[in-house]
Amino acid sequence: EGTLKRKVSTSNSNIFTETSKLTNKKRRYCEDYLAFGFTSNGNEDAPGAQCVVCNKILSNSCLVPAKLRRHFETNHPEYKDKDISFFKQKLESLEKSKLFMSKIAKSDNENATEASYKVSYRILLAGEAHTIGESLIKPCAKDIVMCMLDQESSKKVEAVPLSNNTVTRRIHDLAADIEKELIFRLYLCDAYALQLDESTDVAGLAVLLVFVRYDFNSSIEEDLLLCEFLQTNTTGENIFNCINNFMKTHQISWEKCVDVCSDGAKAMVGTVAGAVTRIKVAPNCTSSHCILHRHTLVVKNISPSLKNVLDEAIQIINYIKTQPLQSRLFKIMCEDMGSQHTALLLHTEVRWLSRGKVLVRLFELRHELSANLMDHKFQLSDRLTDFLWLSRVAYLADIFTKLNEVNLSLQGKNVNIFNAKDKILSLSRKLQFWISSVGRNDLD
Repeated sequence: EGTLKRKVSTSNSNIFTETSKLTNKKRRYCEDYLAFGFTSNGNEDAPGAQCVVCNKILSNSCLVPAKLRRHFETNHPEYKDKDISFFKQKLESLEKSKLFMSKIAKSDNENATEASYKVSYRILLAGEAHTIGESLIKPCAKDIVMCMLDQESSKKVEAVPLSNNTVTRRIHDLAADIEKELIFRLYLCDAYALQLDESTDVAGLAVLLVFVRYDFNSSIEEDLLLCEFLQTNTTGENIFNCINNFMKTHQISWEKCVDVCSDGAKAMVGTVAGAVTRIKVAPNCTSSHCILHRHTLVVKNISPSLKNVLDEAIQIINYIKTQPLQSRLFKIMCEDMGSQHTALLLHTEVRWLSRGKVLVRLFELRHELSANLMDHKFQLSDRLTDFLWLSRVAYLADIFTKLNEVNLSLQGKNVNIFNAKDKILSLSRKLQFWISSVGRNDLD
């Protein structure tokens, strides 16, 4: 009895195995099936049958003449007398339709990707958070397209990927591509010059900026080569190692370096371990001092009397600006008096030449300040009614404004030693002319 049971079990197992084999059998498409109106759907492993009339796709198990004929006679009896040329024409039309749809899909995907890169680039230039793409830009774009075009067109905007991670990847891709292009240009150029600047950002981190100027396509180009955080101290050795590691990593030859420009900081121009001194080991390299810093240092020489006026003006400004209550009361007074401005500008020592704007604002609001400080026991309140003191403030405001204009003209891209020297000489001649005019009492 036990043997009989085992035999039955074995028999059932064989039946299931055979059924499984039949079920798992993969059928192949035959060209003769086109006579029934069917072509292959393109799957090589388990091809399905696609009707060239209704485009319906049948599974691989339906690749038998009986099932194909049943579909054709049931759904398309009106075509039962058509010859093979009719179905070939239908097949050709189907393939053209597939090709057209694939081109449209590919074109839409490419356009969406391109739009994603362009928007990410705009976000980068604006310095905005990467989340703004999905939270603000895309909804705004959809609203604009819906209002100006139609709702169907606005749906295409939804296909543009602008998530936080996507924008981050796009920006990294753009940065990598720009860096790759810049390094390729440095391979091709005959010579290049570097400008170094080390500063501290708002987070207190030391940042090294390296700009490069090089020849390309018969013109002089200027780009940011390197922006790196200095993890420890900002010694000349660390600055040089940071630049040198970048050069070695990207195989940029030091022999093409013809000049390095920096400010007068010890870490930059130290005679033993300064970064510039280390770079000048290159055979063709010279060094130069940033003309912008020299100009700023020169104009710091000021007579004691004018320096005293400047310090007192800053004390008056700080008395108002550093006290929130005084600032609010002063703003209300300026509004009541119909003044063009309602606040003073705070002075910072770092922005030396920008104090021209600070003094101009102080001079313009001198009457409002005098009225505001009248009821306060402030030791410098009488200065605002002193004609000589106000005259010196006006002089400082004018001269610092002129110096600041020259300072700004020396900044920016494509400024070289030739036009910088011309601007400095022009300022020097103007100063001599103004001195001679004052000596002749000609103030026009």
